[in-house]
Amino acid sequence: MKTITYYFSPQSPWAYLGHAQLMAMAEKHQADILPRPCAFGTQVFPVSGGLPLKQRPAQRQEYRLIELKRWSEYRGIPLNLHPQHFPVDETIAARMIAATIKLEGNAAALALTGALFRAIWAQERNIADADTLIEIGNNCELDGAKLYASLDSGSELFEQYTQEAIANRVFGAPWYVYEGEPFWGQDRLSFLERALAKTGSA
Repeated sequence: MKTITYYFSPQSPWAYLGHAQLMAMAEKHQADILPRPCAFGTQVFPVSGGLPLKQRPAQRQEYRLIELKRWSEYRGIPLNLHPQHFPVDETIAARMIAATIKLEGNAAALALTGALFRAIWAQERNIADADTLIEIGNNCELDGAKLYASLDSGSELFEQYTQEAIANRVFGAPWYVYEGEPFWGQDRLSFLERALAKTGSA
């Protein structure tokens, strides 16, 4: 079975823009996806040279908005360039995703991840709020209260994934790995698909 390892930040607009295509691509090529929520801002960036958005030069911040609008229109995915709840403390959401991986499996965690992306970038919802997280979990046909109560069980896994990302030289989100080859950014999904197709034709 083909396997894609998927490192991401729950508040990354780029991961949001590529998430649906990644899911469709994996289904098309019969590949499993291993979701890996990571602490990019607090742990990955400091050791890889990355900067939180507010610390980046103005010209980089301005161009980021141009690219987000461009990719949102290209993919036909709604995206608010200035969402009310961004930046946000994503730690609890990431731990909830990790708890879902542990308790419900990867498919459920990926569905929850997609819902959390939409909550920030299309629905003006706060993923640092407990009631919001529980409701989003319930809307994914999961037991939101149970998952929220299991945050401690997800904390260790979240830290494990973060250290795994650092060890694997990950420096940005989203980051996909297939057969040892890294692909940084949702704009590299076409290259990932070529690698998947090539394996399938071997």
